[in-house]
Amino acid sequence: MKELRLGGVLTALVTPFREDGGLDEAAYRSLVERQIAGGVSGLVPCGTTGESATMTEQERARVISLTVEVAAGRVPVIAGTGSNDTARTVRETRRAQEAGADAALVVTPYYNKPTPTGLEKHYRTVADEGSLPVVVYNVPGRTGTNITPDVLARLWDHPRIIALKEAAANLEQAQTILRDRPSRFAVLSGDDSWTLALMALGAEGVVSVASNEIPEIMARLCEAALSGDWQRARSIHFRALELMRANFLESNPIPVKAALALMDLHPPVREIYRLPLCPARRETRQRVAELLAGLGVPLRALEEAR
Repeated sequence: MKELRLGGVLTALVTPFREDGGLDEAAYRSLVERQIAGGVSGLVPCGTTGESATMTEQERARVISLTVEVAAGRVPVIAGTGSNDTARTVRETRRAQEAGADAALVVTPYYNKPTPTGLEKHYRTVADEGSLPVVVYNVPGRTGTNITPDVLARLWDHPRIIALKEAAANLEQAQTILRDRPSRFAVLSGDDSWTLALMALGAEGVVSVASNEIPEIMARLCEAALSGDWQRARSIHFRALELMRANFLESNPIPVKAALALMDLHPPVREIYRLPLCPARRETRQRVAELLAGLGVPLRALEEAR
């Protein structure tokens, strides 16, 4: 297995749907191409932003294979395969490997609230049996379970556990991980607004929601931080900060999909979700439209946001 080093901006891709509820493959292909043209360093299909929880196994496999096909080796594909069932996560990870993914993004098991020993066994089993490098995804606000630095320290000796997407919003925890992790183990921010702070402490990049909308800006932010140009990185960060925040005015991916629907994309990304998610509030649409326009993003439907 060749070594995979992750860094820069990796886009947590939105999944476009058609009016009949099926996958909008044309819009998805265009979205992926736009990310690559914008300079992103990786693609993350079938995560939270991609509404994977309401997709079938066949749909997830199709989205991953489409991502791999369009990327065509230009950037790595890190497929979301996590669930609260270890056996299912192994199956999904193997399926992602068969579809051509380069790594798996594995969220902490939700609802079950596993013990630290259970977390360790879960990730080791997926790494042992899943046939792909594993990126641990820590997002206790959604899962109800936090991966502490002590648990993580028992995982990063595994050769297939290669990175952490950290979205715990806990600076004390993040800096302990960044201080203690081995050099081969990458740390990626799981929240756009934390990107600069974590990269200043040594993180390699971000798994980004905002790069769906502004891939070039997020790519420049990470490039500046990785090169040590902190003045430029701060300037870019503050320019994009309000959009980063607006993307969480409602549950992700509601605001970002509303934003994409307002943008001048061809083919368009429709603001269609699967229940229990539903369309954005008018005030959310207005806010993201204002912020996108302020960032110079062409919009096709400003009147719809008013």
